[in-house]
Amino acid sequence: MRSAAQPRGAGEQFPALGTTGHLFVTDPSAARAATTVVLDVIGRVDRAASRFRRDSDLTRVNRNAGRWVSVSDLLCRAVEVALSVAAATDGACDPTVGTGLVELGYDDAWARTGQPGARSQPQSLGGPPRYVPAAGWSRVELDAATNRIRVPVGTVLDLGATGKAWAGDLAAAAAADATGAGVLLSLGGDIAVAGPAPAQGWPVLVTDDSRTDPGDPPPTSTVVAVHTGGLATSSTTVRRLVRASSVTVHVLDPRTGIPVTGPWRTVTAAAATAAAANGATTAALVAGHRAVDWLTRRGVPARLVTRTGYVVRTGGWPAPEASAA
Repeated sequence: MRSAAQPRGAGEQFPALGTTGHLFVTDPSAARAATTVVLDVIGRVDRAASRFRRDSDLTRVNRNAGRWVSVSDLLCRAVEVALSVAAATDGACDPTVGTGLVELGYDDAWARTGQPGARSQPQSLGGPPRYVPAAGWSRVELDAATNRIRVPVGTVLDLGATGKAWAGDLAAAAAADATGAGVLLSLGGDIAVAGPAPAQGWPVLVTDDSRTDPGDPPPTSTVVAVHTGGLATSSTTVRRLVRASSVTVHVLDPRTGIPVTGPWRTVTAAAATAAAANGATTAALVAGHRAVDWLTRRGVPARLVTRTGYVVRTGGWPAPEASAA
């Protein structure tokens, strides 16, 4: 699924974090300054927290698994967010799934040739898949006082479920602070807003444009108004790989390392931050049939679309005729 923002101000588009960024501001005269700030923040997050950069702090942590590694304050903050989301989702959104992702083929080679966030045919890789359970987020050691991180031997830390969304939260807030304008930033559909929103909120089109076969059910869509916080979507129809004739997706059940195969093709959720929203959508895909109860008990406004196109809403997510989230 993609969440496409319909702007009420000046807009900019740019490549960012392996996807496309869209920035909208309430004051057109602030667009250039806001874009400069956003690109600076995103660049710094990428250099600190990308698993696909050989020169990133995160790569150094993974290469030195089992040892304490001194890192930047930015990576410490990114890992803190990832661990906080892991705790909030009862471990369903676990940053230690990286080893399993690498074993399935989601490595730096895939990052160079794949199309993260884009709807495309699965890439084919040879050999049967090997499933590796997550080491467990609670085993990650973080010393924020000295900016040091240690992960267990054999563990690959991956911040994909929170890093991009958190970068959006950070960049949107920085742009709003620097310009005084209201800001909406979408990074591959993960949306963060900051500063004063338009009177009626930012209108966001949430559309289930994720069919992988001509025979799939037609897409569904709705428009919601976002005033604060974040909005995120997770899907089982993008970033797919084929291993030994089996299609795999990039969302894994941390307990088994097996790609999710539940009833949902897409989940969209709203939360106080884009990172929290992305954690909720990832957890919902992992929860499968238990997702509606899990989201309802936590009061998370969410929109879940089944593989047959049926829409389920939780936590006060607006009905199709409503426009406020």
